[in-house]
Amino acid sequence: MSADQEFEPKIVLEQITAATEQFLDSAAGLSDADVREPSLLPGWSRGHVLSHLARNADGGSRLLTWARSGIETPEYPSMEARAEEIEAGAGRSAADLLDDVRVSAARFAYLYGRMPVEAWQNLVRWTGGQQHPAARIADSRLDEVLVHHVDLRTAYTPAHWPAPFTRDMLSKAARALNSRSDTPAMRLHATDTDTWYDIGTSPSPLLIDGTQSALLGWLMGRSTGADLSTPDDAPLPTPPFLY
Repeated sequence: MSADQEFEPKIVLEQITAATEQFLDSAAGLSDADVREPSLLPGWSRGHVLSHLARNADGGSRLLTWARSGIETPEYPSMEARAEEIEAGAGRSAADLLDDVRVSAARFAYLYGRMPVEAWQNLVRWTGGQQHPAARIADSRLDEVLVHHVDLRTAYTPAHWPAPFTRDMLSKAARALNSRSDTPAMRLHATDTDTWYDIGTSPSPLLIDGTQSALLGWLMGRSTGADLSTPDDAPLPTPPFLY
């Protein structure tokens, strides 16, 4: 959801539910051997991705409880505890991992449905220290499900991301990269929407053409950028890690 859009809880829950069902359909095809295989995230197996998505739902559920009740309920005790929980669950069987994702997602959806409209404006604090209105919980969960679906390395790719998500996330990624000093100068052209994104301050940024999903997948490290083009086939730079 972009900053200028009004938050509509029911619509976002429908989007989360649809994305979760697609994720579960993909994960259901993984065997015990498959979940030991690497994901797209460095150092993480597919089992780590599944374990993380389940624990993310639990963390989101705790934040929803905080927003609804006013009683501080931390997302995780600490970043270290978060990592330990993910690692502890990553080695389970494919069936157990899938069930964990399903049950935790259902619990999140149930607590989401109990949120009074006014509670979405209540401030809560994420484990990293960021403080936002509770509506960010919904956006964050949708982002997690969609991005980590690609990380499973199944048939689901950045090209399958919903267009509204891709558009909004590409804008966020461009802004995030512009705030970093280690970002190479680029001028991105989304060919399917004729939208331009200027990154960096160099007078001669590298022009990179591609669809929104191709650009976003590359910026987020979820593709090699083979479906992007540059003048004279100039090599693509390496963007800093975002997500």
